[in-house]
Amino acid sequence: MNVVLETRYPRLFARGKVRDTYDLGSELLIVATDRLSAFDVILPTGIPDKGAVLTQLSAFWLERTRNVIANHYGRVVRSEDLDGLAGELGTARSELLPLLGRSMIVRKAQRIDIECVVRGYLAGSAWEEYRKAGTVCGSPLPAGLVESQKLDQPIFTPSTKAESGHDMNIGVDEMRRLVGADLTSKLSEASIAVYLEADAYARSRGLIIADTKMEFGLVDGELILIDELLTPDSSRFWDINEYEPGRPQSSFDKQFVRDWLTASGWDREPPAPVLPPEIVNGTAEKYREAFRRLAGRELEPCG
Repeated sequence: MNVVLETRYPRLFARGKVRDTYDLGSELLIVATDRLSAFDVILPTGIPDKGAVLTQLSAFWLERTRNVIANHYGRVVRSEDLDGLAGELGTARSELLPLLGRSMIVRKAQRIDIECVVRGYLAGSAWEEYRKAGTVCGSPLPAGLVESQKLDQPIFTPSTKAESGHDMNIGVDEMRRLVGADLTSKLSEASIAVYLEADAYARSRGLIIADTKMEFGLVDGELILIDELLTPDSSRFWDINEYEPGRPQSSFDKQFVRDWLTASGWDREPPAPVLPPEIVNGTAEKYREAFRRLAGRELEPCG
């Protein structure tokens, strides 16, 4: 579902590929739509329940990792919130029903424009760089590693935070130049600490977190986690029982879509083709399964 409020509520704070964010004064309303992007293009076909998975799984992780670092999370929007939100937004309660289960209220923070990526395994763009140059984000790794291999220690590989297009990997030295040595150190330590906490829990649920990206902000000088956390959009989840180094792994994300788009011959320029029902349904079930296995419960219904 593509939830659009700005026609009756003009204070649109930001619009991303998937999320729309609205200004509530001291707080923000973040709405996760069912939009899907691939190869930096928003597709014409949404994925049912995707927004609910992103919101509810982020809320699960943000609650679970508060012992590691503070975050911006307030609450997922539920029916008891709608009267107050209707007054705040100046609209009818019925107009806000689509927000249920797919949106959250968070406190505002000053965003740090760095994507904080932690990699525990050699996969994706990290594997491609290592295969060609023996490095990841310019830093050398031991020789002889294979695709999907577990690294001795998780590594921090930051990237730029792009408003549009693809984020670009940068080295830690470049990050120090952009945000300073002290903040770079704090972001690296916090990112790895969150990853280790989350990966240990995920393993108890039969999943591996191969890599993930996080965002951070500042509130009164305090570093906090913001935005989504450890979802299929921001992380690579693998099944422990199917894991085998030396080859690509099946993951709980939009890989069904990427593979179909590649096979379709699409040139990766807009407009993207409409997805067939079997690809939509298969992708939706992957997202739902990731939520069930990690949260240990069924997804709450969304509006």
